[in-house]
Amino acid sequence: MRKLALSDEILMQIEKPARYIGNELNSVVKDDTSQIRFAMCFPDVYEIGMSHLGIQILYDMFNRREDTWCERVYSPWPDLHKIMKEQNIPLFGLESQEPIKNFDFVGLTLQYEMCYTNILQILDLAQIPLLSADRGDEDPIILGGGPCSYNPEPIADFFDCFYIGEGETQYDTFLNLYKSMRASGQYSRKAFLHEAAKIEGIYVPSLYEVRYKKDDTIAAFTPVYDDIPATIKKQVDMDLTGSVYPEKPVVPFIKATQDRVVLEIQRGCIRGCRFCQAGMIYRPNREKGVKRLKELAQTMLASTGYEEISLSSLSSSDYSDLEELINFLIEECDKKHVNISLPSLRIDAFSLDIMQKVQDIRKSSLTFAPEAGSQRLRNVINKGLTVDNILTGSHDAFVGGWNKVKLYFMMGLPTETLDDVAGIVRLAEKIIDCFFETPNRPKGKMVQISISCATFVPKPFTPFQFEPQVEQEELLKRQEHLLSCIQPRHRKKIKVSWHTYEISRLEAVLARGDRRLSTVIEKAWRSGSKFDSWSECFHYEIWEQAMSECGLDPAFYANRIRAYDEVFPWDHLDYLVDRAFFVRENQKAHDAKTTPHCRSACAGCGINRKLGRNCF
Repeated sequence: MRKLALSDEILMQIEKPARYIGNELNSVVKDDTSQIRFAMCFPDVYEIGMSHLGIQILYDMFNRREDTWCERVYSPWPDLHKIMKEQNIPLFGLESQEPIKNFDFVGLTLQYEMCYTNILQILDLAQIPLLSADRGDEDPIILGGGPCSYNPEPIADFFDCFYIGEGETQYDTFLNLYKSMRASGQYSRKAFLHEAAKIEGIYVPSLYEVRYKKDDTIAAFTPVYDDIPATIKKQVDMDLTGSVYPEKPVVPFIKATQDRVVLEIQRGCIRGCRFCQAGMIYRPNREKGVKRLKELAQTMLASTGYEEISLSSLSSSDYSDLEELINFLIEECDKKHVNISLPSLRIDAFSLDIMQKVQDIRKSSLTFAPEAGSQRLRNVINKGLTVDNILTGSHDAFVGGWNKVKLYFMMGLPTETLDDVAGIVRLAEKIIDCFFETPNRPKGKMVQISISCATFVPKPFTPFQFEPQVEQEELLKRQEHLLSCIQPRHRKKIKVSWHTYEISRLEAVLARGDRRLSTVIEKAWRSGSKFDSWSECFHYEIWEQAMSECGLDPAFYANRIRAYDEVFPWDHLDYLVDRAFFVRENQKAHDAKTTPHCRSACAGCGINRKLGRNCF
């Protein structure tokens, strides 16, 4: 019988003990003599990690191998963290409850820069040396993957290797190499990493040297050996319909952030918003066949017992067979009394009609993401959304019974002026006017506009990777101007909220940082930083002190303009989109010129040339 790693006494002391006991529905338990033991870690709390689709896919894919047992690991919340340190309890896998320091691999999903200190929390609690250089042959291989592997340099010192791109393509080759080297008796950490670096998509940081110029920018990245590639190519799964997908996803004991069946309908996006990293790094747009989606929906609902199903996509409205899929789900889910969640829909007549049919959301808010207050600035970011689009959608929504509208914006976008900021309020006022001009609007209700403003964070592999982040003083000036533009008669109808600037600034530092930031991250962690993505746990002063002690200036990473020919910390990684395309798009942004979406005209981003085939 499986023995829990935590005693009943400990479980009774901590918040939500179900986070740590495993044995959930559809979790996989195998013989602990499996040839490869893999700990799949999400560096955040259980409820968030259990909602991550990527881990569910890899967990299912790895466990289909007879020689591999993949288990799940999440960051212990501070209450358990304290007890584990005091009682010297090593971090364990949920399925076996055994210490992950005895596994072959510890894989960490890098979803968000603000989780970087939690990586060190996991390694420390697991009793694994923090630095790759300090690990021996008996320590597990520490592997990173996920969205933040677009620029892994700030955390390079902590990882043995990174998987660049989508895991469905090369993980079998990677694991087979490890298995064969172990079986032949030729295994050593150094030898394995050298051979792994030859696999397309595998990046081993220790095998690349970085040189800096006198101005602290990068001079060059150079491979240590001639037989490993100078550039690591992103892996792309071009057959989503035939690729592995979890038909029996693990169902958590407690409510997760995404407490529903998740149906991935496509990857990538055709839209080309210039600030959006996901829209660039997940290119090209690929759809999953509607027949396969129908089969998955039925199978997953039956295997989980969930009462809701959600479509996963960067832009669900762009899925070619959306109407057929939705009609099928409406019929199928109505029979099973299952709700349907439809995120990432453009608000048009079709979408509103569908939302009326599938769920009672009249009491919730309708959401638009104009991102910018003026049409000029929306052209700068290539948003592809006009005031007419928004007002038409609002009118149709008011007729349909909605009276609450959420508007998402970014402040500090390239070329933004105070007039663009005032445009945020002007747009909100036009929506209010639209409400009162709609004769058959909801009776007895007042229109409510919620404006949420995030701070623009320039990200790698986007046309705005060259741009500076706005300084705090300037951002405060723009925020004050926005508030001053709201007319007294509208102040009860318009609510405004901001994101914390300090978190956005640190995100910008880590997103575009280089390898020297590893020492900063370690210092911040040793000073108590963890769960930085949680506002109640975030302490910016710790990071300021760490940067100062390391002789590094946050402004160098976050607040300066970067030249088109500067060598970036991520330039040795090939995410298949040409740098020349990003330069062209940046220049067009400064001219406020738009680029059509991918289905209407090819913008020449280069990905079809590198894949050797057309995107569509």
